[in-house]
Amino acid sequence: MTTAFPPTYAQARHDFRSAAARRGAIRRTFPLPGHRGPDGGELGVDTAYLGPERPDRLLVTVSGTHGVEGFAGSACQTQLLLGEGLATATDPTVGFLLVHALNPYGFAFLRRVNEDNVDLNRNFVDHDAPPHNDAYDQVHPTLLDGTGTPSADFVARLLDLSRTLGLRAFQEAVSHGQYRHGDGLFYGGRAAAWSHRVLRGIVAEQVAGVARVGYIDLHTGLGARGVGEPIFRGGRDPGARTRARDWYGPELTDSDEGTSSSTPIVGNTATAVADGLTGGEELTAITLEFGTLPAPEVLLALCADNWLHLGLDPVAAFGAREKGLIRDAFCPDDEVWCGRVLGRAREVFGQAVAGLAGA
Repeated sequence: MTTAFPPTYAQARHDFRSAAARRGAIRRTFPLPGHRGPDGGELGVDTAYLGPERPDRLLVTVSGTHGVEGFAGSACQTQLLLGEGLATATDPTVGFLLVHALNPYGFAFLRRVNEDNVDLNRNFVDHDAPPHNDAYDQVHPTLLDGTGTPSADFVARLLDLSRTLGLRAFQEAVSHGQYRHGDGLFYGGRAAAWSHRVLRGIVAEQVAGVARVGYIDLHTGLGARGVGEPIFRGGRDPGARTRARDWYGPELTDSDEGTSSSTPIVGNTATAVADGLTGGEELTAITLEFGTLPAPEVLLALCADNWLHLGLDPVAAFGAREKGLIRDAFCPDDEVWCGRVLGRAREVFGQAVAGLAGA
């Protein structure tokens, strides 16, 4: 890996915390109970805050919602703390709240999901009445019918299924979010996950009541390689979509309008922010998604990782040769890619700060 993208969760966490300390940020740690990393180390969510004591404008960034995707997000956050080339992303009237490794277990064990196989970005729903994804029921048996090394036969079955359903319908069936199959992909869980509760607590204590909030959840794995796509994720006032377009320009996409590499999803983390605002606050939320590999290769990596963890204990699965598939799918060992990620993050953070400060 390049020096900008540490090789392990433990190193990424150390770098983030060290940078936060050097900047004099207000820091908090939320240790994950009952779990340790593959090296035996502590796992936890860390936050760092820079800015006015009571800001009326706040930029919130989150990394590691999808665990293994946190290598890129962590590097972007650490870069922001270090102030490397970020003159355009600073303003004395704007506060910065950085939430590092929302899913520390997945980050440490190179998984997209958490300690309970839950996709956190599908977990923010009403679990007393979860949405149903009947289409996933059709694809679930095929997705689980394989081994840790995807075979030509398995690939052929996936292709047949995608042709039968249609490519877009297949993508929506797989990735929309599902709440029935705990051993499957994109599983949203049956209750609020630990990380879910932590994020809601952070929002209640540090975000609620701030007049203008920008929210950026950092992800990898969808879209053209190295391209940082801002995907609209909400804000419940009528002007939120227009405001996001003003901030991020023509590159802004919208899953609900069919312009994004992401199909519509349910239960994403921006829901926690929107739900936690007390009324009258203005939220402008996006996902910043960095492309890696073609979508079929990313899906194969997810299937292989799921198979590994269904059959092996976490430490054994972590050490398996096949783990390289998921690492490559979400954080390629490619200096050009890493450089593009950092450069685009600087640009988008700057756009968000300009948008917050401009009103």
